[in-house]
Amino acid sequence: MRRHVTLLLPALLAIGLVVVACTTPHDANRIRRWESRYNDSALGPVTPDQLLAEARVKLDLIPAGTVGRRYYRPMDVRYITIHSTQNYTGNAYNHALALKRGALRATKRPGGNRIGFLTWHFTVQQDVAVQHLPCREQGEHADFDGPGNNYSIGIEMCEHHGNDIGLTIDRTARLAAYLMRAYNIPLSHVKGHYHWPRKGLSVPNKDCPHFLMDRGRPGPTWQWFLGRVQMHYNRMLPGPATPLG
Repeated sequence: MRRHVTLLLPALLAIGLVVVACTTPHDANRIRRWESRYNDSALGPVTPDQLLAEARVKLDLIPAGTVGRRYYRPMDVRYITIHSTQNYTGNAYNHALALKRGALRATKRPGGNRIGFLTWHFTVQQDVAVQHLPCREQGEHADFDGPGNNYSIGIEMCEHHGNDIGLTIDRTARLAAYLMRAYNIPLSHVKGHYHWPRKGLSVPNKDCPHFLMDRGRPGPTWQWFLGRVQMHYNRMLPGPATPLG
């Protein structure tokens, strides 16, 4: 989700949103740099629980009945939507605090944001994936009253200074693979934010997650990311995965 978030409390509370236009060309060297951070040859089969442990999910939910969870909005999970924060100062814990305090406000309007807040399910950085919403509750992160919000788990990838984007991408791939098993989601239903048009806006399809897009839309870099998701999925041994709410 391409946005800059201004922190009200130093390095704590995100409140502002500035949509930034940018297009990232395909760069095979970028992928090689990310892959240099991995040690795939050491990876082996894992149970679903072990893959979840690799994703390092930390529960820090928006309290039920408050701000972005003021109303219970159940969700039939069918998709996973991948975003990037484009917030270069806020980490996963800062985003969790902002969501719990209702700092990420949006204009509530017919055909647009339905609850007056932005919400999503996970924020991932190089060393942790923080969960903000139960996966069976709707977020407000993709396409207003469309399938991206109504049926998808939203995952934001952090971009703050000092965060390793390569490791963040791989942790996101592990989390997405686990969620695929837990909710019976096919790889074809793992989408970038770009996939979901926002009706009524002059630029309906966001260049997001921008560092996985090629010239503003899905291309070879996005296919590479899906390959990492599938690789981690293929590591899982048969067996059930516990849904995350």
